[in-house]
Amino acid sequence: MPPRLPHVEPALLSALEAAVPTGVHSRPSDRLGHAHDASHYLLTPQAVVTPDGTEQIAALLRASAAQGVPLTFRSGGTSLSGQASSAGVLVDTRRNFRDIDVLDGGLRVRVQPGATVRAVNARLSPYKRKLGPDPASEGACTIGGVVANNSSGMACGTEFNSYRTLESAILVLPSGTVIDTKDADADERLRAFEPALHTGLLRLRDRVRANPASLATIEKLYSIKNTMGYGLNSFVDHDTAIQILLHLVIGSEGTLAFVAEATFRTLPALSHLATGFLIFDSLDHATGALPELVASGFSTIELLDATSLRVAQRDPQAIGSLLDLPVDGHAALLVEHQTDSKELLADRVEGSRALLERLPLVSGAALSPDPKTRAALWHIRKGLYATVAGNRPSGTTALLEDIAVPVPALLDTCTQLVELFDKHDYEDSVIFGHAKDGNIHFMLNERFRDTSSLDRYIAFTDDMVDLVLAHDGTLKAEHGTGRVMAPFVRRQYGDELFGIMQETKRLIDPSGLLNPGVLLNEDPASHISNLKVTPTVEKEVDRCVECGYCEPVCPSKDLTLTPRLRIVLRREMADAEAAGDTELLTSLQKDYQYDGVDTCAVDGMCATACPVLIDTGDLVRRLRKEQRNPVEQAGWKVAAQHWGATARAGGIALSAVKKLPAPLVTGAAAFTRKIVGADTVPLWEKDLPAGGVPRLPRHDDAPEVVYFAACIGTMFGPAVGAPGVTRAFLDLCDRTDVKLTIPDGIASMCCGTPWKSKGLTDGYEEMRERVLPALWEASDHGRIPVVCDAASCTEGVERLIGSSDGRFPGLRIIDAVEFIDERVLGSLSVTAPVGSLALHPTCSSTHLGTNDALSRIAETIAAEVVIPDGWGCCAFAGDRGMLHPELTASATAMEAAAVNTRDFDAYASTNRTCELGLTRATGHEYEHLLETLERATRPTEQKKATS
Repeated sequence: MPPRLPHVEPALLSALEAAVPTGVHSRPSDRLGHAHDASHYLLTPQAVVTPDGTEQIAALLRASAAQGVPLTFRSGGTSLSGQASSAGVLVDTRRNFRDIDVLDGGLRVRVQPGATVRAVNARLSPYKRKLGPDPASEGACTIGGVVANNSSGMACGTEFNSYRTLESAILVLPSGTVIDTKDADADERLRAFEPALHTGLLRLRDRVRANPASLATIEKLYSIKNTMGYGLNSFVDHDTAIQILLHLVIGSEGTLAFVAEATFRTLPALSHLATGFLIFDSLDHATGALPELVASGFSTIELLDATSLRVAQRDPQAIGSLLDLPVDGHAALLVEHQTDSKELLADRVEGSRALLERLPLVSGAALSPDPKTRAALWHIRKGLYATVAGNRPSGTTALLEDIAVPVPALLDTCTQLVELFDKHDYEDSVIFGHAKDGNIHFMLNERFRDTSSLDRYIAFTDDMVDLVLAHDGTLKAEHGTGRVMAPFVRRQYGDELFGIMQETKRLIDPSGLLNPGVLLNEDPASHISNLKVTPTVEKEVDRCVECGYCEPVCPSKDLTLTPRLRIVLRREMADAEAAGDTELLTSLQKDYQYDGVDTCAVDGMCATACPVLIDTGDLVRRLRKEQRNPVEQAGWKVAAQHWGATARAGGIALSAVKKLPAPLVTGAAAFTRKIVGADTVPLWEKDLPAGGVPRLPRHDDAPEVVYFAACIGTMFGPAVGAPGVTRAFLDLCDRTDVKLTIPDGIASMCCGTPWKSKGLTDGYEEMRERVLPALWEASDHGRIPVVCDAASCTEGVERLIGSSDGRFPGLRIIDAVEFIDERVLGSLSVTAPVGSLALHPTCSSTHLGTNDALSRIAETIAAEVVIPDGWGCCAFAGDRGMLHPELTASATAMEAAAVNTRDFDAYASTNRTCELGLTRATGHEYEHLLETLERATRPTEQKKATS
C-alpha cells in the first residue's frame, strides 16, 4: 500500500510558490485534510493552492505544465463522483473568487466560481430573479461546481441547466491563454492564440454532423438529463469554435479549462407556489403515476422511497402526515406548482384536483400554499442525501449514484433496481430524486475493507450499467461522470463518439494534466481504485459524510479549518495512530491545536447547515475539556463561585486601561501573551469599550417576566452615546407597563457559556447550580418566562436548562428581542425614525429562531433595513475575539466589505460581543437593536429632558 503522504519534490513547491506566492499549503494537515471530499475516493494532493485571481491561475497552469504535475480545481458541489480528488496539485477556488455582479436589473448575473448558488440567488432576490440551476445543495455548491458539472436540480430539467443558461465565461486554458467569450472578437482571438485548437474544434464539429448515427445518439441521450462524458451536443448546437469550446467546458469537470467568471441569464423567481406530499402504498404506484403528473404541468415532482421516508421521519421538521405513517414499502412524491400570479396558481391547483383524487394515495393530497409547510417539505428533500448518508452504519462509506432514463421507463427501472439491491444484499438502500425528469439517485452503504465487499460492489455496478443502458438511459444525469463512471463512457456512447471525446481532450489539454483520470478513463478498474475507508473515530462526528454543507457558514473557513476538515483530520489522526505512524500523528496533532481547537468559535452554525445536525463545536468543547488541567478547572470554579466580583473587576479593569495610552496596554498584553499563551491571555486593543455597570435586583408587583440581564453588560460598556441594553429594555418595559422581577443575586449569575465553550466543567456545574434554582423560584416554578437581553446568553441559559436532567420542568427562557417583538412593539410609537439601518443577525439569534423578530423590530423603526451580503457568525465568541482577533477579522471580512460600500444611519445587532466584533471590522459603532428601538420610540418630552 502506498504511503498516505507521498514525497513532494522541492522544485514543485518552488514553482508553485513563484506562481502563487502566499497561497501554497503543503503541511501534512493541509494535504490530508483536502484529500477528502464527499465521494468514496481518497487521493492525497502534493500541495493545496489558494490562488487570488486569473493571473495566478494562468501561472499555476504554466507551472503545472513545466513540472509535469497534474492539477485539479476544487469548487463546492463537485465531489460526489470523485472529480475533486487529486494526487497532483489541488487548487481550491472557493476562497478568493466570490464576486457577484447583478446586471441589467437582474436579467443577467456575473459570478466568480467561489460564490454559492444560495448567495447568488440572495443577490438576485430583490429583482425577483434566480439562477436556472437549482441543486439541492444550493447552500454549499458554488458556481464553479455548477458549471463543472452542468448542474440542474429539482425544477430546471434540461431547459434551464447550466448548459442552457450560461451566456459567457472567462476561460483560462491549459496553456495559460485567457479568453472572455463575451467579447465580439473572442472567436478570432481563439484562432490567433490557439490555432490548432480552433481548427480542431471545427473539424470535430463537421465530423459529428456528418455521421447520422452520432446525431441520433446525441439526440437520444441529451433529450434527458445527461452529464456522462463531454457535452457532445455542443458540436450540434453551436457553429463557432469559441461557442463550441464554451459549451464543452460546461460539464467537463475541470478537465478542459478553468472558469474564472461566468455570466448567466436568469429566470423569474416565481412566488406563487402550491406544494403537496403524495404518499403511495408502494414504489410501483408512485412511479406509475408519473406520466399523468408530468402531463398535468407540475414544475417539480420529487420521489422518496420507503427508506427515504423512514429517515425523513427523524427530521425535526417532518410534517404530521409523514410522522404518523407506519412506513412499510411506501413511497412519496413531493409535487409543486410554481406560477407568477395568484390567479394562475388557483387554476393550476384546480386543474390538478381531479387527477389527485383518483390517484391511489394512502392519505389526502391537498396542495398547500403555506410557506412554512413548503419550507418543511423542501428542507427534508434537499437534505435527504446527507441525512440518509449520515444515518448509515458507522464505519461504512456512502455511495450516491445518479441515473436518468426516459420517464416511461422509470417504473421498470426502479423495480429492477430494487431487485438488484436484494440480489447483491444491499440493505437499507434508498431511491429518491427528480422523478419528473426520469432522474433518480440511489445510495449504497459499503465498507471497502475486504475483498468480498469490493467484489459485491463490482458485480452490482456491472448489473446496474446493464440495466440503465438497456432502458436507453444515462449512467450520470447531473452529478458528473467523475471517477466512478469514467470506465463506462465508451460503453454508453460507442467507439465513434468516445473517440470524439478523446480527441476533444487532446486538443484542449494536450499534456493531459488537467484532472487526469476523471471523466475519461480506459482503465476498467479505475472506478475501484483509491477507495476511501471511513473509520469509526468519535460519536460526535462519525455520522459526517464529508458533504461540506457546513463549510460556507463556518467563521474560520478562510483562516484555518472548516467543520468538515476538523472531522476528516480527526479521522486521519486515528488512521496514523492505528498505523503506528507517530511522526505523522505528532505533526497532525501539533497543527490541529491552533487550526482545529483554538480557532473554532464553537458557534454551532455548522449544525444549522448540516443535514444530520452535527455541531462540531461539541467535539471541540470535549477536546478543550480534555486539555484542561486541575489548576485551570479549580481557578475557573473559584471565578464562578465569586462571579459578581469577577465580572465587576473585569469591567473596572477595562475602564481603567481605557484611560491609559493604548500602545502601552496593547504592548503589555502582547508581551504577556507570548509568555503565557495566546489562547490564555486576551489582547486588549483601543477599540474595546470601558466597563459596564453592575446588575441590580428589582421586584415589581405582579411581574409577568423574570428579567435576566446578561453579565456581559457589566464587563463591557455600551456603544458611544447608547444607554446600554439593560437600560433600554427596562425603559421599553416601563413605557408599556410591563412588570418584571430581577432576581436577588443577579450580579453573581451567568449563563455558563464562558465555562462550557472552554471545556471548564467544574465551573459550569457551579454556575448551573446557582442560576437555575434562582430562576426557578423567581419564575414561580416556571409560571412566568425568563427574558434575557443577549442572544448568546439566552442560548446559554437554554443549554443550562437542557443539562439539568429535567429538574426544572416548565422553566422557559425567551430572548429579549422576541419578547419585545411579541409583547411591547405594538404599543410603541416611533418618534424618531431611522433612515437606514445595517442589521447583523448572530449565530445565536439564528439558533433561537429570532431573526424574523429582529427584522420586524428593525423594519418598524427604519425606512431601510439591510442585512449585508456575506453576514455570518462574527466569531468574537465571548473572549475568542480577544484571544484570536485574527479569527474575527477573517470571519467578518465579507460582511464588513458589504457594509462599507455605503453609509448607514444606524448599525445594530443583538449581542454585545457581536457588536464589538462588527464595530472592529467596519469602523462603525454597533449597538443592540433594543437600544436603537428605545431611542427611536422615546417620548418627545423625554427627548427634550434628555437633551
